[in-house]
Amino acid sequence: MLKAVASGLLITSVLICVSANDNGFPRCNCDDEASFWTIESILECQRVGDFLIAVAYFSIPIELLYFISCSNVPFKWVLIQFIAFIVLCGLTHLLNGWTYGPHTFQLMVALTVSKILTALVSCATAITLITLIPLLLKVKVREFMLKKKTWDLGREFDNIMRQREAAVHVRMLTQEIRKSLDRHTILYTTLVELSKTLSLQNCAVWMPNVDKTEMNLTHELNGRNFNLSIPINDPDVVRIKGSDRVNILSPDSALAVGSSGASGEAGPVAAIRMPMLRVCNFKGGTPELRQTCYAILVLILPTGEPRSWSNQELEIIKVVADQVAVALSHAAILEESQLMREKLEEQNRALQQAKRNAMMASQARNAFQRVMSDGMRRPMHSILGLLSMIQDDNLKNEQKLIVDAMLRTSNVLSNLINDAMDNSTKDDGRFPLEIRSFGLHSMLKEAACLSKCMCVYGGFGFMVEVEKSLPDNVMGDERRVFQVILHMVGNLLQHNHGGGILVFRVFAETGSQGRSDKGWTAWRPSSSSGDVNIRFEVGINSSDSEVGSSSGLGGRNYNSDRVGGRLSFNICKRVVQLMQGNIWLVPCAHGYPQSMTLLLRFQLRPSITIAISEPGEGSERTDSNSMLRSLQVLLVDNDDVNRAVTQKLLQKLGCVVTPVTSGFECLTVIGPAGSSIQVILLDLHMPDLDGFEVATRIRKFRSGNRPMIVALTASAEEDLWDRCMQVGINGVIRKPVLLQGIASELRRILMQGNNIL
Repeated sequence: MLKAVASGLLITSVLICVSANDNGFPRCNCDDEASFWTIESILECQRVGDFLIAVAYFSIPIELLYFISCSNVPFKWVLIQFIAFIVLCGLTHLLNGWTYGPHTFQLMVALTVSKILTALVSCATAITLITLIPLLLKVKVREFMLKKKTWDLGREFDNIMRQREAAVHVRMLTQEIRKSLDRHTILYTTLVELSKTLSLQNCAVWMPNVDKTEMNLTHELNGRNFNLSIPINDPDVVRIKGSDRVNILSPDSALAVGSSGASGEAGPVAAIRMPMLRVCNFKGGTPELRQTCYAILVLILPTGEPRSWSNQELEIIKVVADQVAVALSHAAILEESQLMREKLEEQNRALQQAKRNAMMASQARNAFQRVMSDGMRRPMHSILGLLSMIQDDNLKNEQKLIVDAMLRTSNVLSNLINDAMDNSTKDDGRFPLEIRSFGLHSMLKEAACLSKCMCVYGGFGFMVEVEKSLPDNVMGDERRVFQVILHMVGNLLQHNHGGGILVFRVFAETGSQGRSDKGWTAWRPSSSSGDVNIRFEVGINSSDSEVGSSSGLGGRNYNSDRVGGRLSFNICKRVVQLMQGNIWLVPCAHGYPQSMTLLLRFQLRPSITIAISEPGEGSERTDSNSMLRSLQVLLVDNDDVNRAVTQKLLQKLGCVVTPVTSGFECLTVIGPAGSSIQVILLDLHMPDLDGFEVATRIRKFRSGNRPMIVALTASAEEDLWDRCMQVGINGVIRKPVLLQGIASELRRILMQGNNIL
């Protein structure tokens, strides 16, 4: 501004001077005394002007010298020239101011010299400026380039600062996002932090439904109480899912309108996809992007502001979307891992509970076995032993009949107790069968005798019909068949209270008879000539029906749900099926069983040889057998009652018995080399030292096969005989110990020992 004013004044003065010479103004009338501008006044003014110019010229060098001394300015010699030029100019004006009045010659000489020096310095300064101007231009160009570089550096610095600021925002958002492991919390935190950082009007998350046919609005910054959905094939949705960059949407798009919030107006809108990875998307550590499910993050700037999306904001959105995808995948993995951990803990708790239940069941089973063994089985075994000893005495026919019935009934009860204990031990529901030769006629006679007693006690009549051509010697499980027959009789008597006659029929099934019965549809008898098919029928004929009527014994086969589902009948049916047979019942009008039929197949035996005849048949007395007389027997049993009964049975056979109560006492008795013990009756189940260990020690320290060892046991294990043979036991007597059974087994092992010798 000042430079322009000075230049204007200089040009104006020059033009005035020129125009004053050429425009015909009147010339100066300096001699006119009446005029203000006289020669004296003009000269006085010039003198004053020269003095003032000299003062000004002299002050400028002083300022320049002070500037040079205070700063490091290039081209100092040029400034010195300017100082000399200015000093000489000031000196010329100073001397010229003394020439307006009378002056001396020396003053004129000094003025002339001053002007000459001023002219020389002026020329030197002008010449110097000619060489200095290019240098000044170079400096100016360099200054311009430095300014440009400074501007570029400032712009780059601004970009770096913006990037650093964006990184700070991203880091802050990432820290806030990863504070939680819940997917919903992560998404809501993302929306809130993005809104704070970018000053958004609203932001929302859209997720596909289960069928992947629609995109549903699931999370929104300004939460609303209704859900929106748009088709998944919307052009904007397809474009966003097909690109991994941030997409700018039109404010009129479906995503923008749905995400605009309660205002309904949307500013500039940006959207980006977010992969929703789960554990099932990973195989071998690599995500399967083909199966990746994408969500869409929509961000809206405020309306009414001159603002658009910047590159920095778009970069923040992209990085945050990637971080959200990673956080969601981690949350999904941890969630599924937590679910798996909870399932494993639940299964572990269930296993622990099952273990505790199993231990409690085992303890209850052991307690049940102890109660059954101590309270029922051992006393029953003692009763059976005593009955077998009484049976061998000379009794009247009526007494013998009663004793035989008591013996058979006690035997049935003992078998049931053994089955209950064995079944509770094995936990497989199986009932072992003992297939051996037995007399069918004697078994039927005993079954009929017990059935008659049961009928008389229940107020029923009794009738038995047995085919005379039935074979006697057959192979089968006599004990099980006897139990099933008694079950059939007891079941009918239990559910019929109207009186009547119980008919027990037994006959051989021929090839054509009964083929239409239900039993034959489920069971086909063997066609081998060595087998026989026996049919057992038990029915009740009431007073208004005839014996052998179709409603009684030969009726249609039927299983009543009212009776057939009872536990006892089901167990009985399983036992019959194990014997390759079948059983069914025919109910009456009230649903109770009126008749029951049993079909069994037995293997024929032409003849059998038994050492002791069956109960009820003629047999020689056991004490007449000289083989058992004076036999030295060591009885080892920890139960006092059973030991006393077994001792009485052995003494009745003529044996010399030495009773002991434990395995240690047994080893002490047979320890001396000169011991006369010939047979050891050893209970296998004793506390402290069981029978297997005692037998092993005896065979280890006593050479040869003496003494003979016979095991006493109530167990029905299938591999019992093999275990006994491995430890050197010669025979096995199953409890209850009966007179005939113990005599037969002792005779067998003695004959076997004599043959070996």
